[in-house]
Amino acid sequence: MKTKWKIGRLNSQNVSLLEQHKYGTLIKAFVATVILSTVTFNLAFANEGDIDSVDKIYHVYLEDEYIGSVSDEKKVKEVIKEKEKEASANYPGYEVDADELVTIVPEQVFSYETTDSDTLKTLKKQLEVQTDAYALYVNGEPVLYLKNKEDYEETLKKLKLQYVPEEKLKKFEQSKNSEAQQNLKENDMKIVDVVLSEDVSVKEAKANPANILTPDEAVKFIKTGSLEKQVYIVKKGDVLGKIAKEHGLTTKELLALNPGLSVDSLLQIGQEINVTVEKPLINVKVVYETVKSETIDFEKEIRKDASMFKGEKVIVQKGSPGKKEVSYLVTAVNGQVVNKTVTNEKVLVQPTKHIEKVGTKVISSRGTGKFVWPTSGGYISSGMGSRWGSFHRGIDIARPSNYNIKASDNGVVVFAGWDGSYGNKIVINHNNGYQTLYGHLSQIKVSVGQVVPQGTVIGIMGSTGNSTGVHLHFEVTKNGLLINPLSVLN
Repeated sequence: MKTKWKIGRLNSQNVSLLEQHKYGTLIKAFVATVILSTVTFNLAFANEGDIDSVDKIYHVYLEDEYIGSVSDEKKVKEVIKEKEKEASANYPGYEVDADELVTIVPEQVFSYETTDSDTLKTLKKQLEVQTDAYALYVNGEPVLYLKNKEDYEETLKKLKLQYVPEEKLKKFEQSKNSEAQQNLKENDMKIVDVVLSEDVSVKEAKANPANILTPDEAVKFIKTGSLEKQVYIVKKGDVLGKIAKEHGLTTKELLALNPGLSVDSLLQIGQEINVTVEKPLINVKVVYETVKSETIDFEKEIRKDASMFKGEKVIVQKGSPGKKEVSYLVTAVNGQVVNKTVTNEKVLVQPTKHIEKVGTKVISSRGTGKFVWPTSGGYISSGMGSRWGSFHRGIDIARPSNYNIKASDNGVVVFAGWDGSYGNKIVINHNNGYQTLYGHLSQIKVSVGQVVPQGTVIGIMGSTGNSTGVHLHFEVTKNGLLINPLSVLN
């Protein structure tokens, strides 16, 4: 690769291309002509004896900039060779050539004072290697250098691969020259288009090899506008909002740059926070089709039933979700979805409606005063009164046809839980002076505050507490005084 030399004004990789001076060659040619004309004029009027005292000096130019004069052009060539050797070591494979941009103009003079030391020092400092390269332009402006056209193509490919899986991009490139249709499967994706939002081009150019980027470096620079990540060191008193504001970011943007942080994170002094404000030079727009399997919610239908008590519910038909296949056309810019349109829907499974009956019949919390038998049949195994040296406060009912315990009359549950010798116990206030008690239950089916109608199953017969077998202990009080249940039971 052919390499040239030029003035070392800008070294940063994070700047635009260096533009060569359009008129440098004309200026140097003009200066050389003037100098030679002056020398010829002076010699024409010199005495013959003075000719032997004429000496030669050398004016040194880098492109169109005058560096100074030297007494021996060999010194300039030594500097060039030194730079060539240095460049060859630093950039293997580059051909170093200094004869185009370094110009030496001789001048014959009778007396002179050259600035060899200063001139050569300046030359060493400003002389930089320059090589053939390719400049990547965005919207007509040069933004970076690449080694060759192959690296340019590789850079654009790698940039697209930041947002498109390689396999999908390959299929897309192949499909552009094919008319075959690709049938999408569930959760699959087909690329429709991949475009660069900006006008991107490449041109041959000259560049310092130090400023030539690899494709990977070029992609990083294009995505962020910088090759170096800016890091902030947390100081005492810092909070996320303050750090974000100082760097022109919102808190949300700052958190996006630092996946390990959250709004609740406790910052530590000395902690490093990424505050790099990404300003993409090229935006990649990807349009793709995708197919998703989605759930169809089932409808709920509530049917009121006046024959059922309020609060009662019966599921007539259990609902189940359906399933559909939805095709989307999605547009994403730099990986962020900016538009999503449904292009087709296909129902695979119809949803089943959920149907439920609910009672509307209002239950009176006041008892009728007429009590029904609290079990499904059975017999009185022990009556109310003296028993085994103590007083039996109610009646015991055993051996029913099933173990369901029913509310003897309408009322409100005022107790439902464990109570010592009673075991699991329920007490119902019938709001007419009467209360009924149900003891030794194996299960309780109601809760305190619940309004229960006469005949409602409130629990299951058992043998909890102080009991010698499965039975129901049933008590009735009127105005706070125990009465014999048999006096009110129908």
